[in-house]
Amino acid sequence: MKAIEIQTSSKSYNVFVGEGVRSEISTFLKNHFTNLTRILIITDKTVGRIHLDKVLPFLTEWNPVVFTAPSGEKAKTFEVFYDALSVALENRLDRKSAILAFGGGAVGDLSGFVASAFMRGIPFIQVPTTILAHDSAVGGKVAINHPLGKNMIGAFHQPEAVFYDLELLHTLPEQEIRSGFAEVIKHALIYDVSFYKRLKSDINNLNSLTTEQLFESLTKGIQIKNEFVSKDEKETGIRAYLNFGHTLGHAIEAEMGYGNFTHGEAIMIGMIFALKVSKEVSGLSFNTEEFITWVRGLGYQTEIPAHLSVEHLLSKMKQDKKSAGGSVKFVLLEQIGKPKLHELSDDFLVDQLKNF
Repeated sequence: MKAIEIQTSSKSYNVFVGEGVRSEISTFLKNHFTNLTRILIITDKTVGRIHLDKVLPFLTEWNPVVFTAPSGEKAKTFEVFYDALSVALENRLDRKSAILAFGGGAVGDLSGFVASAFMRGIPFIQVPTTILAHDSAVGGKVAINHPLGKNMIGAFHQPEAVFYDLELLHTLPEQEIRSGFAEVIKHALIYDVSFYKRLKSDINNLNSLTTEQLFESLTKGIQIKNEFVSKDEKETGIRAYLNFGHTLGHAIEAEMGYGNFTHGEAIMIGMIFALKVSKEVSGLSFNTEEFITWVRGLGYQTEIPAHLSVEHLLSKMKQDKKSAGGSVKFVLLEQIGKPKLHELSDDFLVDQLKNF
């Protein structure tokens, strides 16, 4: 097991990574909380069916209530948010209660937002079950979606701890492995050229990742995220660099319909687009075609789905949280490990998207 300390201006906490770390949750709860009254577990249908019995035995002392959300991005709606709050109220949770997020990134986002709103904020713990959640479970950004934009309704609410049990990742389908590993690749591109080179050299088949490769990749990704979050908790500056690939990626997700295209696979397309634009705008020296060949070999789609409208994608990008005054801001790379925010004109983006 490895404990990675996350330091933000509002709170410091640990991410515990390793096989079987869920067995440490009970001890943590007893040591961390005084008079913990109740626990609400928020999970989804898929994770609940496969894994809930692997965590419940460690929580029986607190008579946990379970709320089961729909799987995937369908968990992040106003209706599901309201239903989760209703369950908390009906079961008499109070300010000495806590929420446990047990699932992937969508469940973590929903759970954290419920925790931030219930009685003006109660503690929550992340127990991620996907590779993608190595990114979303750390840093305290919690949210639900709106039809006009992804993660537009939310808050900053840091967890008390993250228990990242690698044993729970063994049942992930191939598509979810790809979705999560895109964020690992993103962390390498924006921060560490040697990490990127190591990934490109060593990872050629996502279905045959060893436990050691997974442990190294995820701990390194979490450490890189902490480098940005610790300096900019509320995303007023450099934390925006973590959105590399996300401006177009979120637009693709929205246009495809949330849940019809995985987050990481959309982000991969967004990163390839951002790499190509970086070469033109920032003078990035990078073999994009070699990168595309590598990620295609890993199973990623590398082109925008043909039926999506450039104009509609641009409209969605203008609603991105980094945008201001109707101008689209993109995270681009001056070199691997050196990101920078650029404001790009509509005409330029339309031309680039058409060429892409």
